[in-house]
Amino acid sequence: MSGRLPASLLLLLACTSARDSTTTLRFWAFGAEGEVLQQLIPDFERENPGISVRVQAVPWSAAHEKLLTSFVGEATPDAAQLGNTWIPEFAAIHALEPLDPYLSRSRTVHPSGFFTGIWDTNVIDGVAFGVPWYVDTRVVFYRRDLLAKAGFDRVPGSWAGWRAAMEAVKRQQGASRYAIFLPTNEWAQPMLLGMQAGSPILKDDGRYGAFADSAFRRAFTFYESLFRGGLAPVAGTNDVANVYQEFARGFFAMWITGPWNVSEMRKRMPAELQSAWATAPLPGPAGDSSGISLAGGSSIVVFRGSAHKDAAWRLVEYLARPEQQLRFSRLSGDLPASIDAWRDSSLAGDPHFRAFYTQLQRVRPLPKVPEIELISSRLIETAESSIRGHVPADRALAALDRDVDRILEKRRWILAHRSPATVASVTGPGR
Repeated sequence: MSGRLPASLLLLLACTSARDSTTTLRFWAFGAEGEVLQQLIPDFERENPGISVRVQAVPWSAAHEKLLTSFVGEATPDAAQLGNTWIPEFAAIHALEPLDPYLSRSRTVHPSGFFTGIWDTNVIDGVAFGVPWYVDTRVVFYRRDLLAKAGFDRVPGSWAGWRAAMEAVKRQQGASRYAIFLPTNEWAQPMLLGMQAGSPILKDDGRYGAFADSAFRRAFTFYESLFRGGLAPVAGTNDVANVYQEFARGFFAMWITGPWNVSEMRKRMPAELQSAWATAPLPGPAGDSSGISLAGGSSIVVFRGSAHKDAAWRLVEYLARPEQQLRFSRLSGDLPASIDAWRDSSLAGDPHFRAFYTQLQRVRPLPKVPEIELISSRLIETAESSIRGHVPADRALAALDRDVDRILEKRRWILAHRSPATVASVTGPGR
C-alpha cells in the first residue's frame, strides 16, 4: 500500500490550512457609507492576502444602540466608523483601543496629515482613539445674485459686516422675504456662534454649563436679534415645505449648512440659477480668523475587545491614505479628512468646495463629554423658547445652565471620586 495521500485529500488539507491562517476582520459602517466601503475592501484584501474583511452596514438610526449593546455583550467589531462626537463616550467606557502606540510606528498616519481641528476630535486627554475618515462642517450657502443686488459681492467676514449685508438684502427683498434661514430646530447655529464668541460651552473641565456667561450670551443675543429684526424667519425645517425651492425663489438669501447640500443644490436648483449660488466661510465677530465652525464627521476606531488589533490597524492605515480617502469621497460625496486628498483637482478646482477647505482650517470640536448630544438638544429647546416664546435671553440661558448642570451631575460625581491619576480620563455615559 502506498504511503502517499490522494491528490484530492492534499487539496482539501491545503484549503483548510489557508482558511485557518486567514484573519477575518469585522467592520461596522453606518448609513450609505457602509455600502460604499464594500468597494474599497477588495484592494485591501489583495494587498493583505492573510486578511479578509466583513463589512456590516448599520442604519444610523440604530448605530449608537447597537454599538453600546455590542460592548455590553462583549461582541464589538474589530473596527468601526464612529461619529466623532461619540468618541468621548466610547473612550470613557474603555471600549476603544488607544492608538498612540500604533501611530508612533506608522509610516502612513500622522496627525499633521489631517486638519488640526478634525484630528483634535479624536484625542481625549492627550490620547488618540480614532483616525479621521471623512469630515463635516458648516459654511454659508448664499445667493450671489441677491447679495449683488443689495450691494455686496460676497459674504462679509465680520458679524458687523454680515449683519449690514443681511439688512441690505432684507430691504431689497421686501417684508415677505428674508436674508437668512436659521432653522429654529437646529442646535448648530447658536452653538457655533457661541464658540466664535469665545465660549467654552462647558467650564471647569466640563463640569458645568457656560451658557449664561458673557461670551455665549453675546453670541446668543446676536443670534436672537436676527429673528427679532425680521432678518430670519421664525421657522424650523419642518415649517418650510421645500427648502431648495424656497432658496431658488428667494424666500431667503443665505443658509448655514453642510457639504451634503452641495450635491443637493446641483440637483435641485433650476439650471438658470446654477451660477447664482455660492458658498463662503462663516463670518466671525472679529473678522475671518474668528469665523470658527464645527469639527464634524466620522473617524475609524479599533475596539479594545478585538482579537486582531494589528490587522485592524492595517485596515485603518489603508482607509486613511489620501488616495483611498479621495476614492471614498468620489463614491460617497463625503469630504476627505486628509489634507493631501484636497490637492486633487476634483476638490481644489471646485468653487463650491473651496469654502469648505478654508473653513476646515478654522474648526473646533465640541466639548469632549459623553453628554454633549443631550446638551445640544437642550440648547434647541432653549433657543426656541426664547425666540418663539419671547423669553428674555438672560433668563433662558440661566435656565439652560441649570438644566445642563443637572445633566452633568453624574460626571461631577465620577470626577470627584476618582484618583488624581485617572480623574480626567473616564466619565461614563451620560445616560
